[in-house]
Amino acid sequence: MTNKTTNSGFTLLEMLVVLVIIGLLAGLIGPRLFTKVDSAKVQTAQTQIKMLKGALETLRLDIGRFPTESEGLALLNTAPTDGALKNLWRGPYLDEDLPKDPWGNPYQYSRPGTNGQPFALYSLGADGKRGGEGLDADLGYLPPGDATKQP
Repeated sequence: MTNKTTNSGFTLLEMLVVLVIIGLLAGLIGPRLFTKVDSAKVQTAQTQIKMLKGALETLRLDIGRFPTESEGLALLNTAPTDGALKNLWRGPYLDEDLPKDPWGNPYQYSRPGTNGQPFALYSLGADGKRGGEGLDADLGYLPPGDATKQP
């Protein structure tokens, strides 16, 4: 009686073939996934801008005006120091802290806005600088003189 043992495992060649196939798949699918991440960041910024605009409009209903440039978006979470306005302020108007845009930059707020808008509220895009194209383009309710990519 002979006792035979079989070695059931993968050879080095089989492992290399599997790794090459995985590498090819990652090379084909990876770039498509990264473009989806970039477009998701743009959509997130547009949604956050709409949310901030709604909070600003609610604040205006309470105190009778939009924040000044010096008060900025901080007025959504911090009561004004002016006694008359402090009594009218019913905030905080955001459930959490003021969000940053998906690229980690603060949202920009200034007055006045474009086309009769009372304010400008926008993200500087992926590059964090004014202007730009594609993912680097500013988006939101832009200040006068800028091309607009509305949310």
